[in-house]
Amino acid sequence: MTDDRYGLPDDPEAARRFFRSKRRVRPTDPPRPGPGQESVWDYPRPPRLEAERRPVRVELFGEVIAESRDALRVCETASPPVVYLPPSDVVAARLAPNPQRSFCEWKGAAVYWDGCSADGELRPAIAWGYPDPTAGFEALRNHVAFYPGRVDGCWLGDERVRPQPGDFYGGWITSELLGPFKGEPGTGHW
Repeated sequence: MTDDRYGLPDDPEAARRFFRSKRRVRPTDPPRPGPGQESVWDYPRPPRLEAERRPVRVELFGEVIAESRDALRVCETASPPVVYLPPSDVVAARLAPNPQRSFCEWKGAAVYWDGCSADGELRPAIAWGYPDPTAGFEALRNHVAFYPGRVDGCWLGDERVRPQPGDFYGGWITSELLGPFKGEPGTGHW
């Protein structure tokens, strides 16, 4: 099996070899964080999984479809954190399976969901998750990550997040984060 978008092998080691073979040039002088700031260039590779300390809320079609105080975040070099919510904190009736699949070199095979309104309107591929994540990311099993740019809004605490640039990435940008961020023009080689 391969990643539907990029033809990547559905095997963690083969995918890692593929990504390592790509020439990656980092920015020469990313900004240094000040007090209360985080630089995405200080995040590790492989990514780090940690608790999200702020309450999380996701809205779609004018209603709250997910709310959690038990979310996790994945922090990976060059990307804003991706927030994953436990399935018990997501309104399952507002998600419908989407046939799209992808493969992460660290987390494994991902499945996707469309968003559904109460009257049957669909918004495609608003969320994804890992039903059987690879070693080290087992805590993400069946959690749901939302693309901030594909729903009505995502919040961390009282702050509405901005979506990570690009059509593939699902990072949540907040005021304390410093980039530049993967997905912006000219970052395809990161």
